[in-house]
Amino acid sequence: MHKTPIAILISGRGSNMRALIEACAQPDYPARIALVLSNNPDAPGLDVARSAGLAAQAIDHRAYPRDREGHERALDATLRAAGVEYICLAGYMRLLTPFLTTAWKGRMLNIHPSLLPAFPGLHTHERALENGTRIHGCTVHWVTEGMDEGPVIGQAAIPVLDGDTPDMLAARVLVQEHRLYPAALRRVLAPATIPVPDAADSLLAV
Repeated sequence: MHKTPIAILISGRGSNMRALIEACAQPDYPARIALVLSNNPDAPGLDVARSAGLAAQAIDHRAYPRDREGHERALDATLRAAGVEYICLAGYMRLLTPFLTTAWKGRMLNIHPSLLPAFPGLHTHERALENGTRIHGCTVHWVTEGMDEGPVIGQAAIPVLDGDTPDMLAARVLVQEHRLYPAALRRVLAPATIPVPDAADSLLAV
């Protein structure tokens, strides 16, 4: 089957990147990873990607002081040279400028650890607990100029349990992130292949 070339952008360990690597290794999955790219040369996820036989490189944002767009133009040139058609942000900890969000409009996805539009930005699990939220989760969405404001592609929900701490909640949400991101990307690239969910998948809405 045709496999669309994608890039994964990371800043750290690349936990969701690992889930996408596993998915893309399946013969019936509609994507292949053409490049893993980071703004941080010390990101542990780069070594994970290289160990999986993937092209991985860093373009250090610190080489572009006070020039976010200049850094993004370097990213963009590298992505295009690699033949990338879609981008998956996976723990990419940089606010994007209109240059990159416009250049890749409709072709850039992000995963966020809350049920957007609730709790955009950072510290989502702490905020969910402080708010008394009873249902929490994660969202895959299209990237737009506004932070965490793009249209939702899919969401996965979990109950907030009595006695949950932010770390406990984060760990359970992360399990769902690893399920949701590959499923949402599949939905984007090959919607006709999405299976009908059974009862076991009732909390996974893509």
